[in-house]
Amino acid sequence: MKIGIGCDHAGLELKNEIISLLGGLSIECIDYGTNSPESVDYPDFGEKVSEAVSSGGIDRGILICGTGIGMSIVANKFPRIRASLCNDLFTAKMSRLHNDANILALGGRIVGKSLAKEIVRTWVNTPFEGERHCIRLKKITQIEERLIRYESRKS
Repeated sequence: MKIGIGCDHAGLELKNEIISLLGGLSIECIDYGTNSPESVDYPDFGEKVSEAVSSGGIDRGILICGTGIGMSIVANKFPRIRASLCNDLFTAKMSRLHNDANILALGGRIVGKSLAKEIVRTWVNTPFEGERHCIRLKKITQIEERLIRYESRKS
């Protein structure tokens, strides 16, 4: 599995912890930045990771900003992205089991390091359950495709 990770300045410390964790789990991790504590705009880094997942260049992504809200909003603008903001183990597990989430958003100012690492472990190790959930994901994909067609006709 290849996971991309990106953050803004508020998520930098947690991002570095998660990169170490993923390495320990023998998961290839691509760092999309930021790598500085200087203030940056989260959409710039959310876009990089989301584009890579959306295009199939990487399998999954992890995005971290102050609350995780902004990153999840950015990510869910991209086709084929199912980003989930998770602040606890249950939502991390369910985001994979039922929603096949391919991007995990975390709040660097919300979730402590220990809990964040457990959330990531749960998220990377939980498979998609499939079956009845495939029907629901197909409906989401149909909505997405319809909206893309609508937007292309407007142009």
